[in-house]
Amino acid sequence: MKITCIMCPVGCELNIEKNGDEIIVSGNGCIRGKQYGISEVTSPTRIVTSLIKTTNGIASVKTTKAVPKNKIFDVLNVLKNFKKDKVQYGETIIKNVADIEGVDIIVTRDAIDIN
Repeated sequence: MKITCIMCPVGCELNIEKNGDEIIVSGNGCIRGKQYGISEVTSPTRIVTSLIKTTNGIASVKTTKAVPKNKIFDVLNVLKNFKKDKVQYGETIIKNVADIEGVDIIVTRDAIDIN
């Protein structure tokens, strides 16, 4: 498997092979690349960013921690159904989103009116 490492701006091309229970990562320029390669094979995660509608416009939001890839659509479904009149930058609007312990949704930009 070949992937590009996103742990720093260099963007090393990683080669990842599984040999039984052993995961072999090559092409990394640092230890973070090796760790990233292993995590991509064993339990890939992502920060989820999205937009929500409020009465005062649309605001951008994100998860406070990376979520397992198989839970991304669960998080997006919660956000799709989210209802609140007003939100503001830095506000935590959902705790333990989609029942993922310790992963909250925070507002990353005040709502802007798009009408």
